[in-house]
Amino acid sequence: MELRVTESTENELSIEIAGEDHTFMNVLKGTLLEHDDITAATYDVNPEQSGGQTEPILTIKTVEGVDPLEALEEAAADVRGKTTAFRDAFEAAA
Repeated sequence: MELRVTESTENELSIEIAGEDHTFMNVLKGTLLEHDDITAATYDVNPEQSGGQTEPILTIKTVEGVDPLEALEEAAADVRGKTTAFRDAFEAAA
């Protein structure tokens, strides 16, 4: 996975997440939206015909005073926790 910040302000972040598809992006977006300090989270994957962008770009908007990069870090930790809990439950059930 390769990350590249494409735009960053005090309350908004756009970051390209190379090598990922809708599956991962939907999980990350959904986890971001579970946080009260996130006002918007979306991603865009344009087909090659519409200007050449093929990697997803995640855009995060936060409430005043919340660093969007830190919010992304928290959401990534939440995703990791959820996948670990799922793996543990799966292994216990097997």
